[in-house]
Amino acid sequence: MKKIYFLQFFVLLFISITLFSCQKEEKEYIDETPADTLTASSPLTGLLLRTAQNPGSYDDIIDGNSCASLVLPITVVVNGQQLTINTPEDILLIQQIFNQFPNDTDTLEIAFPITLDLFDFTQVVVNNQGELDALAATCGVNDIEIECLDFVYPISFFTYNSDQQQTGSVVVNSDLELFIFLQGLGPNDFISLDFPISVILADGSTAEVNSNQQLQTLIANCVANTNNDPIDISQFEEDLTTGLWYVEYFFDDYDETDNYAGYEFNFALDGTAQAVNSGTSVPGTWALVDDFKFDIFFGTNSPLDGLDEDWEILEATAEIIKLKHISGSDGSTDYLTFGRNPNTGGNNTELNLFIENLSTGSWFVNLLEENGTDHTANFNEYEFTFLRNGSATAVSNNNTINGFWTAEVNNGNLDFILNFETVTNNNFAELNDDWDVIEATQSIIRLSDVSGGGGGTDNLTFGREPNGGGGGPDPQELRDILQSGTWYIEKYLDDGDDETSDYTGYDFTFFGNETILATNGSENVDGIWIVTVTGQELNFEFDMDSPINGADNDEYKALQYSPTSVTFITRNSDGNIEDTLIFKKN
Repeated sequence: MKKIYFLQFFVLLFISITLFSCQKEEKEYIDETPADTLTASSPLTGLLLRTAQNPGSYDDIIDGNSCASLVLPITVVVNGQQLTINTPEDILLIQQIFNQFPNDTDTLEIAFPITLDLFDFTQVVVNNQGELDALAATCGVNDIEIECLDFVYPISFFTYNSDQQQTGSVVVNSDLELFIFLQGLGPNDFISLDFPISVILADGSTAEVNSNQQLQTLIANCVANTNNDPIDISQFEEDLTTGLWYVEYFFDDYDETDNYAGYEFNFALDGTAQAVNSGTSVPGTWALVDDFKFDIFFGTNSPLDGLDEDWEILEATAEIIKLKHISGSDGSTDYLTFGRNPNTGGNNTELNLFIENLSTGSWFVNLLEENGTDHTANFNEYEFTFLRNGSATAVSNNNTINGFWTAEVNNGNLDFILNFETVTNNNFAELNDDWDVIEATQSIIRLSDVSGGGGGTDNLTFGREPNGGGGGPDPQELRDILQSGTWYIEKYLDDGDDETSDYTGYDFTFFGNETILATNGSENVDGIWIVTVTGQELNFEFDMDSPINGADNDEYKALQYSPTSVTFITRNSDGNIEDTLIFKKN
């Protein structure tokens, strides 16, 4: 009997010890709460939330809001061209249109209403630009998604209550799940990460993280090293002050790159610069000013004085620096490109002559043929004007279409690029292309382009007369126009210098006996005039007495004439326009 009692006692003792041991082990497990638990207000929690939140920066070119993203598709009008954005990749089309014409003013209009995904993955409908701007204004720097690293999922968390007792674990498999989990933490919730975890860095490499402190430092450094400035200043300065630079392109109304043939440029870290040509050195200075503009000064002597501007930086690498400057006086745009290839001079006569002809007088579409189909009639009522600042207009009796143009020599070929708005007349989309210049004179511009559709060729021809205009020049027609009514000088350019004011107040009358009278009400000036024809050109000559004889004694060519406007030009030995004289009917 004693043995039985003893055995029972031993069994009870063993069970008690076993139960006590199990309870002790469980209690010890609960007490082993990590010292670095996180709460909803922990700095690391905030960094994790910003890393997991809905990405909103990739479409900022449209919505201007890094805390929200667009729900696609949407429709936008970019520099007058209507686009439907169906995928995030389509957003690149907007930047391509913006970059196509660096001399224009980039505009973007959104077809409202649109829907946005906010940072917390909820949605909101926006009905107009004012609502969109107000929403963007609420997005602060510390609210923007951290996009310089990504988590490798799944990630596990342990959860604890306010008594520091473990209540369970949570596994998250995506940014959305992580954001929802962290966003739902209450004031009495405690969590800890189940380390190690892995993160993908900006360079694509993967790093293993083993503690809260290591993770927080990694994210903080990532944010601190993210450069959102338009240029990396330290990198720009290093590239600029390393080695020699050459002017590979300079445009100021015309291509003036050849003016800088033979010049070598070097820039020092102390803000000084040198331009050296044939052993002659010209000192200069440089600085970054006013929102990363590149300010250059080489004195007042030509041609280096043309570089003396505060240039906007369009692109900057170790091999090329592209700059532009918009004039405060006339709004024209200058372009300057420094590169590593020596400038030995070249032939830019073709480009400059094209610009002269294009920007003097107006033009009409005489032919537009797409894959053999004639669309010329779509533009019969429009008169086109191309200004040297890169803008263009097409005017009809009841509509004005605005646009931009640029011309460049690409691989030895002259290209003419057009971009007209298409909102009020979608036919102008047919003109928007990168055209090859086949022929360009003062009276005709013939262009072609290989179609992106069936591979056929599109043809576009601009002429000086509306479609269906007459054949050869008619001197009597011009004589009759000049003898009809009185005229004033709308524009007189002498070697590019505007001297129109010399003729302000004078009205001109052309008589049938080839005499001319100019009067300003108090003074009469007499002269003679004559119109002749040589081949396909009309010649105009006139001779006035003082005091308004500055524009006469030139052999003018009639570039263009209508019942209300006559444009005469002279050319130098290179074929470039020297003087422009425009009479306008009163």
